[in-house]
Amino acid sequence: MLIEHLGKSPVVDPTAFVAPNAVVCGDVRIGPGARILFGAQIIAEGGSISIGRECIVMENAVLRSSAAHPLTLGSNCLVGPNAHVVGCTIENEVFLATGCAVFHGAHIGAGSEVRIHGVVHLKTRLASGTTVPIGWVAVGNPAQLFPASEHDAIWKVQEPLNFPLTVYGFERSEASMIKITQRLSQALASHLGDRAA
Repeated sequence: MLIEHLGKSPVVDPTAFVAPNAVVCGDVRIGPGARILFGAQIIAEGGSISIGRECIVMENAVLRSSAAHPLTLGSNCLVGPNAHVVGCTIENEVFLATGCAVFHGAHIGAGSEVRIHGVVHLKTRLASGTTVPIGWVAVGNPAQLFPASEHDAIWKVQEPLNFPLTVYGFERSEASMIKITQRLSQALASHLGDRAA
């Protein structure tokens, strides 16, 4: 389903395929030969999403952008089932495996792999050709790689990246779930005017 959001409709190359139960919403460009499979959700909320040539977005993957964080997916990339990719830059020929997550402001260099349930955290920069092992976490610029069991080491790098400020606009000391959900509720009210494109 193609949906107009904030006055912008998706632009899909005629050689691309979007499954009938996939959702493509807002300022989204899908390149030649791209394949958006069943249940995928591609939602541009104020920031653009660009999907390059011959990209494959598998079942139930979620790609999102915001006004502060557009999303670019280079050419010949594969986004695995149930992956979550938000507001980041992915260069060409990147493999994002099943269930991985790539967060706001991240940059993944060409030819990299984020394996099953790997995480590329906020503002993290992966050099070209980097592999994030199964279940591992990449964090920082330049990226450091940690197994998920190394929470304290991950947090030492992650805390100054300030997730609440970067994503929700609140300093960590001011952030509360009430403030966050109220702000998100107000922002997501923009969908009340959406319509089929």
